[in-house]
Amino acid sequence: MLAVSPYNQLALSGVGPIKDIKIFDTTLRDGEQAPGIALSPEDKIRIALALDDLGVDYIEAGFAASGQTEKETITKLSGMKLDARICSLARTVKSDIDAVIDAGVDLVHTFIATSDLHMKYKLKMTPEEVRAKAIETVEYAKAHGLEVQFSCEDSTRSNLDFMKAILLDVQNAGASSVNIPDTVGVIIPRAMERLIGELHKTLSIPISVHCHNDMGLAVANTIAAVDAGATICHVCMNGIGERAGNASLEEVALNLFANYRVQTVDLSKIGSASKVVERVTGFALAGNKPIVGRNAFAHESGIHVHGIMNNTSTYEPFLPELIGVDRHIVIGKHSGVHSVRGRLDSLGIRFPNDHMNELMETIKNIAIGGKMIDDAELLAIVDNILWKKETLEKTVSLDELTVLTGKNTTSTATVSVTMGDGERRTAAETGVGPVDAAINAIRKSINEKITMEEYKLSAITGKSDSICEVTVMLKNVQNDGSLTVGKAVGLDIVETSVDATMAAINRDFARRRRE
Repeated sequence: MLAVSPYNQLALSGVGPIKDIKIFDTTLRDGEQAPGIALSPEDKIRIALALDDLGVDYIEAGFAASGQTEKETITKLSGMKLDARICSLARTVKSDIDAVIDAGVDLVHTFIATSDLHMKYKLKMTPEEVRAKAIETVEYAKAHGLEVQFSCEDSTRSNLDFMKAILLDVQNAGASSVNIPDTVGVIIPRAMERLIGELHKTLSIPISVHCHNDMGLAVANTIAAVDAGATICHVCMNGIGERAGNASLEEVALNLFANYRVQTVDLSKIGSASKVVERVTGFALAGNKPIVGRNAFAHESGIHVHGIMNNTSTYEPFLPELIGVDRHIVIGKHSGVHSVRGRLDSLGIRFPNDHMNELMETIKNIAIGGKMIDDAELLAIVDNILWKKETLEKTVSLDELTVLTGKNTTSTATVSVTMGDGERRTAAETGVGPVDAAINAIRKSINEKITMEEYKLSAITGKSDSICEVTVMLKNVQNDGSLTVGKAVGLDIVETSVDATMAAINRDFARRRRE
């Protein structure tokens, strides 16, 4: 299942046993602070449910003092009795703590900056004033029944002796854990390990880390902190967050599992949770995003695909099933015969070996510009190679098509077709739009077991009056599970979609005649 480097265990041989690592998810707070993300209360609930199902230990649901809607959302999440503990952020200000109390949660994450830079230019406070404010706030929160995690903002640019002093202060004041944020992502892993090691020797309460990814080291710094004794990891699903984002939940969880055998969440639900966050936030993942990006388990190179087909560990550190996603064999410029043959086999296509060279040459010519060839296009290429010199006779002809559609109107289509034996059939059906209604009527008239496996519409020039191209992939035209592709071009989307559907149906009947 796992195929990580054996040198990892050699390097970790001197590291003490690591267990009981907690995941503190801040997707709903720091994640939402990413430019372009604004979550409604309903959005936050959807994401919180996915995170709770994933099995995170803490959900930082927001900043209660930021507004009434935010506070009400935190209250609602707290009342849902999730397995994860709900937390609110707060500044070291009594009114912020009061807002957390009003929200009905019992855990507050409160913070104040401790670096000279922040104290001088942002807070305009002396170190003594900062210490006093930290102690006062923790004591106030504790006196009102809250559990407290205290955070030294900009820890990684703070004076170590001062930070030790203030952390001992809040520990004595009743904080149950402390947090060390790399607020602008500037520390390196070896330095993080040393910093956390020093604090671990000083404190008796759990240490958490909150790493930003400005220099691309958020996950590495989080893992280094765990090596040194931190037991709580602040993370965001998909690595979202301010500026370059936060330590990615899925990357931290997979690294802890693969190299430390520590399972922090239900790994099999990572893929689905990632999709929920991507969909709700509208924050699209990069294709090469580790773990959950669309290319994470996509293989195009012929050498790689050949290796994967023999043993997945050759080019995958773990099986995609571990995190609930699928592997994709991509057909493109770098694909080899093994890739294409494997894809054809998976589609149930019996392609003759004596035409394989022509197929490979066609694929490479089409993909020169970097195009990836999907299943429908691969089938179209295969059809073209095998049947390009033949004239395809129509077995089923579409004689009539009428479509009724409009605003606040249920789209309805009526078709009349003539089958190969001369039988004339008429059917009417509704749909979610005129295309759907027309295709549903065709299915009803020919074979209701036909399924639309893929539908692709594109405008050739991208203009509003452009000729459109429609490609469809149908299954079970003749109830034998076979796939068939049809393509058509035209000015009208409905008519072109119908023409492509009829082309696919006729192509499948032609296939049966040849067999």
